[in-house]
Amino acid sequence: MTRYRTAYVNARLLDPESRLDAAGGMLVEDGRIVDLGPGLFTNGAPQGAEIVDCGGHCLAPGLVDARVQLREPGHEHMENIQTAGHAAAAGGVASMVCLPNTEPPIDDVPVMEFIARRAREVKLAKVYCYAALTRGLAGAELTEIGLLTEAGAVGFTDAETPIANAKTMQRALSYGSTFGALIVQHPEEPALAEGGHMNTGEISSRLGLSGMSALAEVMMVERDLLLVAATRGRYHAAHLSTGAAVAAIRRAKSRGLDVTCDTAPHYFALNEMAIGDYRTFAKVRPPLRSEDDRQAIVEGLRDGTIDMIASDHSPHDQDSKRLPFVQATFGIVGLETLLPLTLELVHNGHLSLLDALALVTSRPAARLGLKAGRLTKGGAADLVLFDPDKPWRIDEAAFRSKSKNSPFGGRPVQGRVLRTVVDGRTIFNADTAREDS
Repeated sequence: MTRYRTAYVNARLLDPESRLDAAGGMLVEDGRIVDLGPGLFTNGAPQGAEIVDCGGHCLAPGLVDARVQLREPGHEHMENIQTAGHAAAAGGVASMVCLPNTEPPIDDVPVMEFIARRAREVKLAKVYCYAALTRGLAGAELTEIGLLTEAGAVGFTDAETPIANAKTMQRALSYGSTFGALIVQHPEEPALAEGGHMNTGEISSRLGLSGMSALAEVMMVERDLLLVAATRGRYHAAHLSTGAAVAAIRRAKSRGLDVTCDTAPHYFALNEMAIGDYRTFAKVRPPLRSEDDRQAIVEGLRDGTIDMIASDHSPHDQDSKRLPFVQATFGIVGLETLLPLTLELVHNGHLSLLDALALVTSRPAARLGLKAGRLTKGGAADLVLFDPDKPWRIDEAAFRSKSKNSPFGGRPVQGRVLRTVVDGRTIFNADTAREDS
């Protein structure tokens, strides 16, 4: 039987899980990692293997993006599995976990099977699903958590809608614990956020915009943590934006509760000043917060309270964003900027390279139960090759995503993806990307 082999030579191997950081090589055979480590190929690569010279650049596990909106089915004019797959590939993302706010929502097994089939057809980044926590994302009747877990759901959430009813959340945590299900919350107290368009504060007053109080986030987190303590459920707070919420999670972890949280790059790379004069591309939910909150998010990443960074990729068409600020929708795209913005934490001296990579590889994979995010012999060859220091300027017009709604256009960054590999197949190569586009 013919075996397809690829030898990655002259690489800086990085594996956050094992703390490997060494010059070496890797041998991939039929989509699996056969061997890796320092000193590999000192006697030459195996005969007949394709040689990929990494040029001394970083070879790491492909990124795991734990919060992505694919828009398929139902809103393919904004994004679809294929265009999101190409954006992911360009961003070094080998695995995406999609939110269930599609149309119809992912609240039953057939919709999950549809997405799995489409991902197999597209053959780009791997796609995993959160299932809806409540039927129709309506916040009332729980979905079939057991059946959906068996079908492959990695967690349960109502996406951008908070579970406002405490009884519903209590039932979800209790029932979900029977199946080891992870309950993911969009932490926002609806009454305090209703009608708001940006962070409450001096800037919102100056702009004449209704605010969304930081209290809305921490109050929901604190409520949920009380329910976690009572039910011993598994809980994850999504896209934290405030120092108070980070502090609440920190205290819960010290008490031994099974809780985790994530943030998105815009909450540590931007603050509310990015809105400028009503810049709708900086309108997100939760909103960009104060500089103190931004610094608290950085500290939460630095001390390990925040477990992962997710892009919170939320594509919208021009008609949804190029409107007066009050009418514009919330959300930005993020698949193609996840790596360089995460690397800002390294270049600014907040995190080591391995610790930063762990936030977008091994840690989200471990929490979601994915066989991804690490370099192991026998494991899938899901890889990213990148130059951590290469300077470039973000150009949203060049995004492969169908939508271009990013507040980072023109931002100078360091760190460029050179190649993305899934199951041993190269799905993005910077050397040929211009020709393919």
